Amino acid sequence: MNKVFANADAAIHDISDGDTLMLGGFGLNGIPENCIGALVRKGTRELTCISNNAGVDDFGLGLLLKTRQVKKMISSYVGENAEFERQLLSGELEVDLVPQGTLATRIQMAGMGIPAFYTPAGYGTEIAAGKETREFNGKIHLMEHALHAKFAIVKAWKGDTMGNLVFRKTTRNFSTSMAKAGDITIAEVEHLVQPGELDPEQVHVAGVYVHRIFEGKNYEKRIERRTVKIN
Repeated sequence: MNKVFANADAAIHDISDGDTLMLGGFGLNGIPENCIGALVRKGTRELTCISNNAGVDDFGLGLLLKTRQVKKMISSYVGENAEFERQLLSGELEVDLVPQGTLATRIQMAGMGIPAFYTPAGYGTEIAAGKETREFNGKIHLMEHALHAKFAIVKAWKGDTMGNLVFRKTTRNFSTSMAKAGDITIAEVEHLVQPGELDPEQVHVAGVYVHRIFEGKNYEKRIERRTVKIN
C-alpha cells in the first residue's frame, strides 16, 4: 500500500463538509500547518475540530475560524483567539470546553479501544451537566466517553514512507495519541525518508496507525508570546 502523497492538498482531498477532525500540536507548537492551509483552500465547511488549542487569529486553526469553516470546537485552552471569542459569544460557534487532562485521556482511550472512563475532573461544574456519575473511594467521578474522529491530522519531524513517525520534544503532545484515534490518519513531516533510515528506538508512532504521509514545506513554526498591554 502506497501511503505517500504529493502534498497537503492531495492528502486531504476527501475531507468533506461536516467531518470531524483531530488536529495535533500544543498551542502553535507542532501544528499541521500545511494541512490547515489546504483545508482553507478547499473550503470545506461545517467541520468539528478536536484540538487542544484554537490557534490565534491569523495562524493555525484561527485561519479556519476566520473563514467560518468550523461549526464546533472541542478544546481545552482557547484564550488567545479573539475571533474564537467573538464567534462563541455571538452564538456562531458551538464549543465544548474540556479539562486538558480529560481531553488527552479521551483521545488516548479512543486509540486503545476503551469506550469510556471515570474521572473526578469537572465534577460540581458546568462540565458535569448531563453526565453519569459514580463514587469511587468516597469521591464522585464523571463518566467521560472516548473521542473519535474520521480524520486525525498530525505533524512530525521525520517520517518514513511506511508511516513511522518521529516527533521532537513537546510536539508529541496530543499528536501521538491523535494518530491512533482517527479512522484515517494523515501525517505531514518535515523530512520524509526511506524505510530503515529511522532508528526504531526513536519511533513514537508506528506506521500501522498512519494511512497517508507527505513531506511538508514552508513551515513558519510560530510560537506564542506573552504580550502586556499598558493603559
